[in-house]
Amino acid sequence: MADPRLRVRDPLVHESVTISHVPFTIGRRETNSLRLGSTEVSREHAEIVEEGGRYRLRDRQSRYGTFVNGEAVAECELRSGDEIRLGRSGGAELVFLQEGDDDSRSGDSTPHSLGGMRLLTVMLERLRALGSGRVLQEVLALVLDSAIEIARADRGFIMLATPDGDLEFRLARGPGGRTLTDLTFGTSRRIPLEVFRTGRTRVERDLQQRDIAPDHPHTIELGIRHVICVPLNLVQFVESEALVPESRRVGVLYLDGRGKGTLVSDETRSALETLAAEASTAIENARLYRIKLEQDQDMRLAARIQQELLPHAVVRLPYVDAAATTLPCRSIGGDFFDYLAQTETVFGFTLGDVAGKGPSAALLSAMMQGMFAFVSQGPYADSPATIVARIDRALGQRRLESRFVTLLFGVLTIDGRLTYCNAGHNPPFVVGASGVRRLDAGGPIVGLLPCASYEQETVALGRGDMIVAFSDGVSEALNAAGDEFGESRLLEAIERTGTADAQAMIDGVVDAVRAFTKGAVQSDDITIMAVRYLGGTARA
Repeated sequence: MADPRLRVRDPLVHESVTISHVPFTIGRRETNSLRLGSTEVSREHAEIVEEGGRYRLRDRQSRYGTFVNGEAVAECELRSGDEIRLGRSGGAELVFLQEGDDDSRSGDSTPHSLGGMRLLTVMLERLRALGSGRVLQEVLALVLDSAIEIARADRGFIMLATPDGDLEFRLARGPGGRTLTDLTFGTSRRIPLEVFRTGRTRVERDLQQRDIAPDHPHTIELGIRHVICVPLNLVQFVESEALVPESRRVGVLYLDGRGKGTLVSDETRSALETLAAEASTAIENARLYRIKLEQDQDMRLAARIQQELLPHAVVRLPYVDAAATTLPCRSIGGDFFDYLAQTETVFGFTLGDVAGKGPSAALLSAMMQGMFAFVSQGPYADSPATIVARIDRALGQRRLESRFVTLLFGVLTIDGRLTYCNAGHNPPFVVGASGVRRLDAGGPIVGLLPCASYEQETVALGRGDMIVAFSDGVSEALNAAGDEFGESRLLEAIERTGTADAQAMIDGVVDAVRAFTKGAVQSDDITIMAVRYLGGTARA
């Protein structure tokens, strides 16, 4: 007695496999007796065993189930001609055959009008084209045109899932790439909605059958008799075998026609399910690509707005020469600087660094600028510590988790008095004829402690003295070897540049950092401010 066989149905290849031993295991794992590559086939999906001369099929706790003649089974006896499907749809299809059965028989399918070689050519061309799709509408058109050609359908449409779980009509096509509108297509949504809900392909071989005709009166009025609707199931693979691949439906592919032809054949169904599996990935990639373009555009707009929120980088008053720059490590950053007054006698300035990177840090830095602009209105030459404390309380009231800010706020008057408060920031350098000093009086990081107290210090500047404030992105800039730029190199760059011009100081420090890092990717924003006191006296 000859061994039984499994006829493997595939859109491109029909293969007959002999069950030469038992248990005969089936799945994606290489060690199986029959290895299959479908995304809905589990690594160890099912097995065939022999008991008393009879063969039984057992499901091995597969993810997407095992079906015999359309019914889900955990274990059942096999009879010659039984149709086995591994997975809900788009999985492998097998036929169990025993001695005397014709291997070439294909059930109720009709010979494929494209022919084996032409079907192979069409499928390969379409799948390659799908992989290069970037624009969603173009991908949808390619999927529909390919499906219509494979199935010899009269019409087809695609509906995609919306964020709230509904189906949205996206594109309808006819033969020859003719686009149809939703209104001119005019067919029932009953079948697409069912396929989207169940995730299983549905084939209607004749809508005019008495038991289903009442459900599709409008479609029948158009002369449509034959329908196939395939779910677009997106399977996202995982890196570890211990994790289960994720699957979700992104839409449905629907085809119909007046003539039967090959539209509802088994070969067409298998080919369309394979196409749908690849189409799901292509559609998702096109969608993600569109989102990426939109995000890039939003980031460019955000970067431009952030730059416009900053003041003009250079300020020149009779007693002050100031300049600043910020170089975000991403499109937008969390560093900020601002000039809060430019009067004849008082010049206020601040520089800060928000914890974190990217959009969230940029939003908080913009809020910090707004806070400073509000709380520093009016006379404030003697109250930097009070203003910083107000900002600390305002930030604490918003309860922003893990969002802290280091900052320096200073006020320079025309007579050379600098009053400042340093809230956990890198102590700036004051460089002049009398040497180098650091500005470290103040208090903790803003937003870190409730009701924190802050101190301020007043120092006298001489003519030509330069204040150089910086974020830790400067001192902690890394070269390719992982070495930090460090404050000693920063001080060397400051002294090498001299104190003649604030903008020249900024340029010199930036050049020194870039020469040190030599193009190495940085993980923090770089911000520098230089404020040079030119001397002067208050008017009487």
